[in-house]
Amino acid sequence: MQKLNPMKYLIMTNTESLFDNVIKTIHERGVRYGHPITQHKRIAELWSAYLGYPIQPNEVAICMALVKISRQAEDPAYLDNYEDAIAYLSIGKSITDAMQDDTDDWKD
Repeated sequence: MQKLNPMKYLIMTNTESLFDNVIKTIHERGVRYGHPITQHKRIAELWSAYLGYPIQPNEVAICMALVKISRQAEDPAYLDNYEDAIAYLSIGKSITDAMQDDTDDWKD
């Protein structure tokens, strides 16, 4: 006899839907652009040159999340900023993990 999965019948909450959309977006961008460290390394180099002091790739993601958090003050109901802030924080963690990888491939 097959067991029923009780989770199968639960309705997704707004928060779960938010996370689901974030995950889908991160996967879609990954297919299009590859690992986020490539883009964030390039942005860090540009910001570093402009500001005159070093910025790390993971700091780019954190700063982008802060942009989205700041924008939320203008329209707290706007879902896009929540999704983007969560995505950037997740990307920041992925980039930090890649930067701590012993292979140092991210430095090329």
